[in-house]
Amino acid sequence: METLTREHYPLGLKRPDLLRTPTGKSYEELTLDAALSGQIQASDLRISPETLQMHAQICDSLGKNQQARNFRRAAELIGISDARILEIYNALRPRRSTKEELLSIAEELESQYEAHENAALIREAADVYEQRNLLRRDGE
Repeated sequence: METLTREHYPLGLKRPDLLRTPTGKSYEELTLDAALSGQIQASDLRISPETLQMHAQICDSLGKNQQARNFRRAAELIGISDARILEIYNALRPRRSTKEELLSIAEELESQYEAHENAALIREAADVYEQRNLLRRDGE
C-alpha cells in the first residue's frame, strides 16, 4: 500500500477508491438510492480500522503524532464491543479500579484484541493513577 500524505486528504474526495466499510462496501456504493432501496445497512456506515489507519498515516505526514496515535487506538477498538469499551472507560475513572485490575485490562486488550496501543495507554494510566493516588484501594 502506498504511503498517504497531506495531498490525499480528505480521503473521501481525493482517494475514495481506498475506502471500504467494515462490511466490504466501497465508498462509492454508499448512496442515498442504495440506502432507500435497502442495500445499505447501519453496519455499512461504520468506519473501518483500515480507514482509521490511513488517517493516522496522513497525520504522521503532517507531524501530528498525537492525533495519529489517537487514530491508531481507535482502529484497535473497532473489534471490541461497545459494552466492553464502556466497561473499560468506567474502569479508568479515578478510584474505580486497582492497579492490578487496570493491568489485567491491558493484558486482555493485547491478548484478545491485539490492541497494543490501547494496552500501553492503560498501563500508563495505571502508573499515573498510582503516582497521583487515584487508584481504588481494596475494600473501598
